[in-house]
Amino acid sequence: MCDILSVDVDKAVVCRLKRSGQKFEILVDSKKALEFKKGAKVNLNDILAYPSIYKDVSSTDVVAEQNLQKVFGTTDVIKISEKILRDGELQLTTEQRREMVEQKQKQIAEIISKRGINPQTKSPHPMQRITNAMEKAGIAVDPFTDAELQVNAVVKALKVLLPISFQRVTIAIRVQPQYAGRVYSILKGIGTVNKEQWSNDGSLNVEIEILAGMQDDLFDKMGKLTHGNFESKIIKRIRI
Repeated sequence: MCDILSVDVDKAVVCRLKRSGQKFEILVDSKKALEFKKGAKVNLNDILAYPSIYKDVSSTDVVAEQNLQKVFGTTDVIKISEKILRDGELQLTTEQRREMVEQKQKQIAEIISKRGINPQTKSPHPMQRITNAMEKAGIAVDPFTDAELQVNAVVKALKVLLPISFQRVTIAIRVQPQYAGRVYSILKGIGTVNKEQWSNDGSLNVEIEILAGMQDDLFDKMGKLTHGNFESKIIKRIRI
């Protein structure tokens, strides 16, 4: 069992795990429980509002020890609570859920912005445009599911409002000698350099493959570094 606990019971929320046709619930501090689920090292004494495993927190019915032993292989409240926290569903406060949803929405929008373009204009969609379209379409994101796993479903829903195509592009670039070295390091960090040729005068010719949505970022960085003194041409597009 736990020592004296510091969590305010009146402000605690439920974390629930369903196993073997049964519900197992614990009462926890919402903020610290969320930190724990994200991988932070938090003492269980600082998370649990009370050292019990419930069938239903609202009725205060606790799970019989024989059922705990059968399902978890132990009756140790701390070990079982860790399992419930790691694998169970945490009830978030309204503010926590809003913040997590907004963060996940931004992650998804960033992925789409980097990979996708408007096939009509061949230009990337800015993140804010994608975020606005997600809100307009009423797309609900899951704050607990990896952003990468939600991208395809979000893109499918967005195509009603935005033309989107995921592409990789190959770009031929020529850079003058005085900028070649610094530009080369940028190119290596932003995409895959398929071909490179250094001329006798020190100028650089490369073919680089990048996600289509990264074009603006690449050209912006190169433009600042070379003061606009570079040449570029898209020579290939591949849908992904």
